[in-house]
Amino acid sequence: MNNESNNASLNNRLSDALIGSTVYVESVLGEGRVKRRLFDMGITPGAEIYVRKKAPLGDPIEVTIRNYELTLRKTEAEAVVVRSGK
Repeated sequence: MNNESNNASLNNRLSDALIGSTVYVESVLGEGRVKRRLFDMGITPGAEIYVRKKAPLGDPIEVTIRNYELTLRKTEAEAVVVRSGK
């Protein structure tokens, strides 16, 4: 059952979070330049993210993180694994 809960948590991506929700970063997938860019923007494990807006097709996504507003491409948001609650 532990494996099932770990696999389920890997399916929760920032790109799927609802507008108005607050989520917490579990991990950032990928490697190289994209992952480094997300880290540089403050998207690191444990960071709190508030989902402000989404374009009609979900791209881009506007969030608030570390007291500043940030706009992400959907592909970037798909690389961010999140969870709800602290």
